[in-house]
Parts: sequence; C-alpha cells; structure tokens
Amino acid sequence: MSSFSNLRRLGRFDVLVLTSLLWFLAKFLRYAFPPLFGSLQTVYGVSNATLGTAFTGFMLAYAAMQFPAGLLADRFGSVRVITAGALVAIGAALLVVVDSPFVVLVFAMVVMGAGTGVHKTVAVELLSRTYPARTGRALGIFDTFGTFGGVVAPAAVVLFAGLPGVLGAGWRTLFLVAAGCGLAATGLFAVRTPHRLGGDAGDAAAESANPDGGDAADGAALRADLRRYAALFRDRRFAAFVAVTILSSFTYNGLVAFLPLYLTAETGVSEATAGALYSALFAVSLVQMISGEASDRLGALPVIVAALSLSTASLLALLTLSGVAGALGIGAVVVSLGLGSHAFRPVRGAYLMSIVPESMAGGGFGAVRALLMGAGAISPAIVGFLSEAADFRIAFALLAGTLTAATALAALLWIFD
Repeated sequence: MSSFSNLRRLGRFDVLVLTSLLWFLAKFLRYAFPPLFGSLQTVYGVSNATLGTAFTGFMLAYAAMQFPAGLLADRFGSVRVITAGALVAIGAALLVVVDSPFVVLVFAMVVMGAGTGVHKTVAVELLSRTYPARTGRALGIFDTFGTFGGVVAPAAVVLFAGLPGVLGAGWRTLFLVAAGCGLAATGLFAVRTPHRLGGDAGDAAAESANPDGGDAADGAALRADLRRYAALFRDRRFAAFVAVTILSSFTYNGLVAFLPLYLTAETGVSEATAGALYSALFAVSLVQMISGEASDRLGALPVIVAALSLSTASLLALLTLSGVAGALGIGAVVVSLGLGSHAFRPVRGAYLMSIVPESMAGGGFGAVRALLMGAGAISPAIVGFLSEAADFRIAFALLAGTLTAATALAALLWIFD
C-alpha cells in the first residue's frame, strides 16, 4: 500500500518530467550546432561568418516566437501550442538529416528556432498552473533540464561525429536520433498532460478564458488582447521587474559570449583553463533546483535579490582580481558568478507568474521574454565592439554596471513589497 502511494505521488510529476524533457531536447538541438561549425564548414565550403549568420537566424526566429506563443497559449491552450511547436522542430531536425544544399540547412535551422521558440514561454505558464504550491521547485527542475541539454550536446556531437553514419555522416544521425526521441516525448506529453489538467485536448484555463473557442482570425479580439497585454506595463511593479529581467539578460548574454576570451586576455589563464572554467559556469546550474525550492518557502523577491547580489559581487570581483589572483581564485569567482546567475532564472519566472493575471499569463510572460531576449541578443555585439574599441575591462565594467542596476531595482521592489 505504501509503495502504491509512493507511485501515485511520483505520478503527479509526469507533466513536469515530460515538459522538462521537451525543453532538454529543445536546448540540445540549439547547442548541437556550434560544435558542428567545423564539420559544416568542411561539408558546405562556407565561412565561419556565414555559419554564424545562419545561427543568428535560428536565434532570431526563436526570439520572434516568444510573444505569439504566449498569446496563442492563452487563446487555445498550452498543450496544443507546445505540441505544435515540438512537431515543427522535429520536422526541421529531419530536414537536417537529409543531405541537401546549404540553403536547406539554413531553412531548417530557422524553422527549428521557431519550433523550439514556443516552448519555454508556454511551459512556464503551464507548470506554474499545474504546480501552484511548488512553482519555484518545478521551474528550477525545468530550467536545470534545459541547461543540461546544452551540456550534453557538445559531447553528443563528438560521439556521433566519430561513429560511422548510416546517413553519410555521423552528425546527421544525431539529428535523426534527436527527432525520434522528440517524437516519443511529444506523443507522451500530448496524451498525458490534458488528462492531468482535466481536459481532453487543451487545458481548462484557456477554455474558461475563451468559452467561445477564441477565433484567431477575429481582428477585433486580437486588438483587444494586445491592449490588455500592453496595459500590464502601466503597472509600476510589473514594469520595474521587467527592467530587472532586461538588465540581467543583457549582462548574462554578454558575459557568456565573451567570458573565455576575457579570461585568457585579462587574467592570464591558459585557453584550456578558460575552457574548463567556462564549463564550470554552466555545471553549477543544479543550484536552480535549490533556488526554486527556496522561493517557494521564503518568497521570490528575497531569493532574487540574493542571487543578483551574488552575481554582482562576483562580477565586480572578477574585474578587480583579474591579473592579481591565480587560477584557483579566478575559478572560485567564476563558480560563484554561475551560482548567482543560474539561481535567478527559475525564480524570475515564478515571480512573473505571480504578478500576471492567469488569463494573460502566457502572453504576458511571452512579451517579457521577447524583451529580455532582444536585450540579450544585442549585448554580445556591444561587448564585442567595446572590447575592440577600448578593452575587455571597459566592456565588462559596462556589464557590471547593468547588473548592479538590476540588483538595486530588485532590492527596491523587495523593500516596498
């Protein structure tokens, strides 16, 4: 009887596991491309700049889907939107499997970006509604799954590249396997999740918010929806926290784009050491489960302020200790920087879900993600320009300034909560 009860309790987390598994696969597909750039350059005879532009297309398509995905989820249900996005990404992965011209690969990358782009915005809303008392914990587990998709992808590329490929190249087989796993996970998600939500095809919240089914072609209804989402930004607390997320995203994306180069140029560590420290920055992402749990117990804002404060102090220490501390000291700073950065991510989503009306949760979160990802997209370009026009210290000082501003703003939100 006790074993049966334990199984029933574990069964409550099926939606979390399946949603997180799809997020793992989405991040896996994204981060499988950069390690393949050398192979793709050889196969297609294109430059690194061309490959970088193709990957930018992937990321732009990903960013462009954030708000539309949330809007569609609010009108048609989270399960339908996540399932559709996963199927689009799977179809794109199968296009990569086929030996075809480079333009087809670029098209597949863009479509894959759009398909995977719908997932997180909608998944955060779905998980916050499915596990209302444990939203922080659920999002911590969810984000950790995604991070390890990025950790596993480079190793998988190396493994498959060294194997004889049944499709002419081992790396193509990698995308075939990923598509097969994605199809199985999507099928389980589409069948199991509606049952857990008490519906047959969509989810109850979307049906109650749109009792007439929500006609997507109704221009008047769409304009009314857009006005409702825009009204969110007139709330000072909401707008202030959006500013926190934008500033922190700007810092994080600029940091992860250039940290290895900064370490070799400004701290004197070797390229191998810089690479190991860069891996450590992501390896500590398990802290997301701890910070998510802490936000459920202590509240989101105290954890957010603590995480951002740790990140800010670590980044300032990195600027101060560069060229002075040894590899061990720099490593400790990078690890603490990773702990603070990753601890913030799941709690950010949990807090946003708590201040956005449930009927607007998908679109509201999608609008915020579109803004923060836009800020994150321009950050590497600005950091790169400053590093060449001045030096890396000036560029990273800018990042420290934006992160300090985010921390101060979050602290004010907590004080006046």
